[in-house]
Amino acid sequence: MTQRTNEDQNLIAALELQLRQRDHAIGLLRETAFAVGSELDLDKVLQLIVDRARELISAETVLLPLLNPDCDEYTYRAGSGANIEEIVGESLPLDFGVCGWVWKHRRPWWRGVLSELSVQEKNLWEKEAGTLLLVPLVGRQHFLGGIAGLNKSGGGEFTENDLQLLELFAGQAAIAIENAMAMEGVELAKREAEQAQGELQRVNKRLSAVNQELEYLSLYDELTGLPNRSLFRDRVTKEIEQRGDDSAALLIVDIDRFQEINDTLGHEVGDELLRVAAGRFVKALDPADTISRMAGDEFAVLLTGADTQSAMTSARGLLAVLDQTLHLGGHEVAVTAGIGIALYPQHGRDISTLLKHADVAMLVAKRDKVGIHVFDDQRDAGGPGRFALVRDLREALDAEEFELYYQPKVELATSTITGVEALARWRRKDGAFVPPDMFISALEQTGLIQRFTWWALDTAMRQRIAWLKRRFDLRVAVNVPISVIMDSQFMPELSRLIERHGVHGGITIEITENVFFGDYDHLNAVLSQLQGFGIECSIDDFGTGHSSLSRLRQLPVAEIKIDRSFVMDMLQSKDDAVIVKSTIDLGQNLGLKVVAEGVENVQTLQQLYRLRCDSVQGFHIAKALPVAELEAFFAHSKWAVARLGDAESATVGKGGNGGN
Repeated sequence: MTQRTNEDQNLIAALELQLRQRDHAIGLLRETAFAVGSELDLDKVLQLIVDRARELISAETVLLPLLNPDCDEYTYRAGSGANIEEIVGESLPLDFGVCGWVWKHRRPWWRGVLSELSVQEKNLWEKEAGTLLLVPLVGRQHFLGGIAGLNKSGGGEFTENDLQLLELFAGQAAIAIENAMAMEGVELAKREAEQAQGELQRVNKRLSAVNQELEYLSLYDELTGLPNRSLFRDRVTKEIEQRGDDSAALLIVDIDRFQEINDTLGHEVGDELLRVAAGRFVKALDPADTISRMAGDEFAVLLTGADTQSAMTSARGLLAVLDQTLHLGGHEVAVTAGIGIALYPQHGRDISTLLKHADVAMLVAKRDKVGIHVFDDQRDAGGPGRFALVRDLREALDAEEFELYYQPKVELATSTITGVEALARWRRKDGAFVPPDMFISALEQTGLIQRFTWWALDTAMRQRIAWLKRRFDLRVAVNVPISVIMDSQFMPELSRLIERHGVHGGITIEITENVFFGDYDHLNAVLSQLQGFGIECSIDDFGTGHSSLSRLRQLPVAEIKIDRSFVMDMLQSKDDAVIVKSTIDLGQNLGLKVVAEGVENVQTLQQLYRLRCDSVQGFHIAKALPVAELEAFFAHSKWAVARLGDAESATVGKGGNGGN
């Protein structure tokens, strides 16, 4: 009895904490709505918005990018918190970075969208996904801009609750911004003509209509008309509060092959599939049940009073309505789904735990191709395959299953291969290759990235010396995660590695663009020390993050690399072509070398030559190759290979290496 009482007290305490947190958030939203609604000076409104947003989601930094009137670029109009002075006031092309992704897809950016991204997009932004939250500000006819939260205060990542709060806040902020903009227009109109009053009334009516629409969209999915994730979480939380220990079941339904259908038949057919599926699900459920479209092709269902048997029955009913062939856009489409079930209170007493466990169960159902799976505390608690993956990675490092391949870089002015980028490959014992995007992210998630990075640096330095002894003067570039660089032991360990190999130049360390919002002073100090060792620093994937150009100018950086996503489409996309040209011009103005990645045809190479790009790499030159194949490529390649002179060659292994 005492144990039961303690459990009840713990539950009550947890619920009271949730209520206090919710009341605080609601109070802050109301207070903010009143504050911004009563202020009509645009600059004051913008500053008030970033200050309140930073408090709302506990962010180190909040920025406010707004589109300019021509909608061809955006400007950071206001900021609050750390490191804002270097970026507020800067303007960037419309498609630049994560902001460009939000403008394009008309939806918020947070870690939860990673599973829906293409491999290319995921590779670009996965590393900074959890520390960046960007919610659009929706205007009457187009996006006004967005509210961006950078780095959770105290460490960690932004949560789904942060996303929901910022989305609700963004609706209020958009109205306030438009009111302030409208007032600026009114003041101007008053000076020009007596028509200003009538125009102001029309603007207020439109703002009111937008407010009503935003209020609806903040709670319901526009495509299906179902409650959205925010409303579903709120309803489930209230239902749990009222139920006590009475049973309930939460289902996650994920449609199979949805992305394939979207890609092959078109987005209109994909949208129609979601609408039809939602309608069939509603008809198959009891009116007392709650269904939501959570995101993409994922639906969630709350079954009140359900036990395992009744939840399984309802899940079979949902699969049955999909089993009937759908006629969509002139196509007959066969649709299946995977369903995961979590039971209340056995598998969780709060919405987040129930959703997590139902999601794990859904993944098991899809992996095992069983259609429906009920969460199992013993088997599913760690998530499918996590422990096996950690074991495999450790064994691969111990057994030296990883290998560095090298992709050549060509200096366009001389048509000479002057360097290579080291890229890791993993071939398992059974001969199967594991894709880099899979094992690199897994290494980071499992905490093995430090050990892996030191292996890569050690291997690259040994290869640099081996090539020098054969008179190949090739600068070797290695990608080093910012978490490794910022570690206090990075420079002492690197110094020992340099001395052991006798490498005092010819190495480039590539870092990703998101470093500009970390500990800038420490980063600057580390890069300066690298420069003292003759090691150059290159900014990789330039154009995909939130660079501060003024900071880039101050950092001891030698090179920027234009991300392949812009280079590959520059001949077809006017926007990508503008980004490539402006990046090359920027690099030249700052005295930096510029490397273009993703060069896959001669036309792209020729255009980059005309734009005076310094160096290129990509499949048109050569794919990444193991050492033996790369050296065979050197022998018959049309490109010259940088070599040492006799005097330089004589210094290799004697405390110097000549080299580039």
